Amino acid sequence: MTETLPSRSRRALDPDGFRRALAVHAAGVVVITAQSGGVPVGLTATSFSSVSLDPPLVSFYVDRSSTTWPSLRSAGHFAVNVLASDQAELAARFARKNVDRFAEPTRWRPGPLGAPLLQDVSAHLICLPHETVYVGDHILVVGQVAEATVHGPGRPLIYHQGRFGRFIAHPEERA
Repeated sequence: MTETLPSRSRRALDPDGFRRALAVHAAGVVVITAQSGGVPVGLTATSFSSVSLDPPLVSFYVDRSSTTWPSLRSAGHFAVNVLASDQAELAARFARKNVDRFAEPTRWRPGPLGAPLLQDVSAHLICLPHETVYVGDHILVVGQVAEATVHGPGRPLIYHQGRFGRFIAHPEERA
């Protein structure tokens, strides 16, 4: 469905105001990893989402200017590492540029198809590329989940207002 905004609504959006508005939305944190040409690659993503149960699809967005994306794109599969609340340093490491993300203290092992699986995460999803779509200044990446393993019901790492944090559940209400 395409709608036309009234002319008064089409004025230029303030980029800083837009960023501030988006920052109030909390998001889970994952690290996407792959093996490309025998070299492990990975990046932090806060745009991860489930897409479909049948077929099992998940998605994330990557900035078009990402230097990691070309290597991820050329891989035959990728892993989604769902980070636990105590893994903020790991998330920050995979978000940095010009650092060996897989060097110590990062702990990982090759997965069943070769993609690096990070240690101590809440879950691993092994995905086959399904679709990529260029959307604005990002690329939507959709993967078909071939294998899913939950390692524990731990608390998730959250990204909110430019910082990593922890989820705290509300006490259960009793009737």
